[in-house]
Amino acid sequence: MEREENNFRDRIGTMNAEGKRSWVYPKKPEGRFYKYRTHLTWFLLLFLIASPFIHINGHQFMMFNVLEREFFIFGQPFWPQDFYLGVTAMIIAVLFITLFTSAFGRIFCGWICPQTIFMEMVFRKIEYWIEGDRGAQMRLDKQEWNADKIRKKGFKWFLFFLISFGIANVFLAYLVGSERLLRYITEGPFQNLSTFIALLIFTGVFYFIFSWFREQVCTIACPYGRLQSVLLDKKSVVVAYDHKRGERSKGRSKFRKNEDRAQLGKGDCIDCSQCVHVCPTGIDIRNGTQLECINCTACIDACDAMMDKVDLPRGLIGFYSEENIEKEEKFRFNPRMKGYAAILFVLVGILSGMLFLRTDVEATVLRLPGQLYETHDNNIISNVYTFKLINKTTGSFEDVHFKLMSHRGSIESVTHERIIVPENGLAQGTLFIEIPKALLKDEKNKVEIGVYSGEKLIETTSTNFMGPRSFR
Repeated sequence: MEREENNFRDRIGTMNAEGKRSWVYPKKPEGRFYKYRTHLTWFLLLFLIASPFIHINGHQFMMFNVLEREFFIFGQPFWPQDFYLGVTAMIIAVLFITLFTSAFGRIFCGWICPQTIFMEMVFRKIEYWIEGDRGAQMRLDKQEWNADKIRKKGFKWFLFFLISFGIANVFLAYLVGSERLLRYITEGPFQNLSTFIALLIFTGVFYFIFSWFREQVCTIACPYGRLQSVLLDKKSVVVAYDHKRGERSKGRSKFRKNEDRAQLGKGDCIDCSQCVHVCPTGIDIRNGTQLECINCTACIDACDAMMDKVDLPRGLIGFYSEENIEKEEKFRFNPRMKGYAAILFVLVGILSGMLFLRTDVEATVLRLPGQLYETHDNNIISNVYTFKLINKTTGSFEDVHFKLMSHRGSIESVTHERIIVPENGLAQGTLFIEIPKALLKDEKNKVEIGVYSGEKLIETTSTNFMGPRSFR
């Protein structure tokens, strides 16, 4: 009996003793936390769907066109040359999630993660609408295939496919741009067959995840769930069962009217299993913190509702730390959390500084490979270079030219024409740098170059200037 009660230690909640898939039929949740999650879900879904279709100054609000190296974040253009900003931002995001998990557990998974939002607040609601609640779904799956089962299952799978196709289109808008997506739709699938096939593949992936794989993403595939075991400690606040109050000396037992459970030594848990039935990952929260728990708070709502019905205080399941339950100690930041917070604060400051110092134009000037310097009249040394100017703004730069800032000399483009750098575009070409031989101190000299638009300095860069080894 004891071995059976502790079998949760041997396998995850979605697997049976034979190692096969144990299908989860969560009961439809209700309660205050579920209402909060629903309101947050609508906001996040609206943001996710609307972002690629909102334009600021002619630019998409959010776009990540990896193939064409075109990125827009909050309407601001970013280039592959800004990769260091992306890396820093990702490090900050990982560190923030690490800090947040150390303090409050896996609450990100239950409230913000797109997988949970779509699964629990979109696809699961459709399932409740068509097939009914937990008991009705279980009976439907067990019954023989007849007209009613075919109608319900077929209609559900059809809606799942349509929504998966819609999700794939939204993600395509993030990748190629909403305007191009609308053009693809107008032109039809046969005019853009390769894109349409890729779209169907992603639709199939989403359909597989939300119709069959489901909570397995959280319990098996997601690496974040594995991090929970190394990040949590006794001070972490998670969705937890107050076992001291729920068990007392005699343990949990069924509810009986007009009995004083505290005097009898019985815990406040009436063993109704509502917290188990409502769990989307199929665990029993009374067994303690488990890797499958996504802190969705459905068990809190279910338990509070039962406590109200039997006239017992709410909070048998709630946001607690182990120390809070055992020693009734309040939450405090431990040294590890303070360390994470300090590093996070420093990195946010560094990222803010890099964004503040980010220039409107990025200039690259490199010597032409395989070309040696040339000597002209009056001991003038000449090197040939290629240049690339990237405009990160929404306006063009006219009359762009170069000036030497570290040496007396001249810079001329091969075409001898003024350069125009278009908005969110680039200009490239070839130029000559000429410096008197007497001003060169070594075979390899570093020169500073200013990039001007008219009389305004818009960027500075440096490059190497080659000269002869012997100067006197």
